[in-house]
Amino acid sequence: MQTTMKSIEVSRLVSKVLFSHYKENRSQSDISKSLDLSPAKVNRIIRQAREDGLVEIILNIPHMGVMELEKQLVATTGLSKAVLCPSYIDPSIESFSQIAEIAAEFLQDTLRKNDVICISGGKALASIVEVIKPAKDMNITVVPATGGVQGRHFTDVNYLASSLAEKLGGRSMQIHAPLFADTQEDQGMLLNMRSTKEVLDMARQADIALAGIGAVSKGDESYFDLRHWAEGEKSLVAKSQCKGEVFAHIYDQAGTGCIEALNNKLVGLTLEELSNIPVSIGVAAGIDKIAPIASALRGGFLNTLITDEATAQGVLDTY
Repeated sequence: MQTTMKSIEVSRLVSKVLFSHYKENRSQSDISKSLDLSPAKVNRIIRQAREDGLVEIILNIPHMGVMELEKQLVATTGLSKAVLCPSYIDPSIESFSQIAEIAAEFLQDTLRKNDVICISGGKALASIVEVIKPAKDMNITVVPATGGVQGRHFTDVNYLASSLAEKLGGRSMQIHAPLFADTQEDQGMLLNMRSTKEVLDMARQADIALAGIGAVSKGDESYFDLRHWAEGEKSLVAKSQCKGEVFAHIYDQAGTGCIEALNNKLVGLTLEELSNIPVSIGVAAGIDKIAPIASALRGGFLNTLITDEATAQGVLDTY
């Protein structure tokens, strides 16, 4: 009987401590005074209660599902980091500009003084550069990771490198070579030109890489605006096993380069060289980007993904 009474007293004491702490929001110090207990004993009671499952904490915080999804992506795909923009019920609310804002914020949080950033060209990068907040004294260097595209000024890699460096108070380098050479022999010559080699060598040693992830399945995506195509070449890519492109390198479902006749004409970093950069960030969103993203993650040449919630769920469902 005495043992039973003691158990009840202990149970009542635990209940008082837990109720005071979690329901009345009283501090452990306040509880120890009101119940004439040492602060250490109050702390032990609360800690033991949590270990015994007497306390369940439910967080009703915004975007909890997004944070859980980020953790799932990292655990499933081997990413170092996933950064997601919430998806909204009303599709008209969401646009790539929101993802660009998140990407810009992440880039600026990640950047350190004297860092070197290498970037791709394209619409995604143009959107990010546009919303980057000006900063001073970063002393960063922005370099193109690929050759340029004639006639695409505002999405060209040289223009974007210059614009990004200007906003971040740093300097940029320019690459005076096309994205695609006419032949593999021409590519070799361009890669060995001193001016081109200097830029790409710096890109290979970059601290951060930032690239858009493109689709290639329809034949009308941005990738197909990067060069002049011979008859039948576009349909060859669209009908192939290629799933996406990064730095204009096309790759298959496993994230391995495909149609090497095209990849071998590229003037820029390879996917393997991209994978060696400490922080390699891919940015993309949309149903048509699910397969390109999943394949890129299988290839392992990106370690950070910035996308939206719906796209991320699609990637997990197909990974």
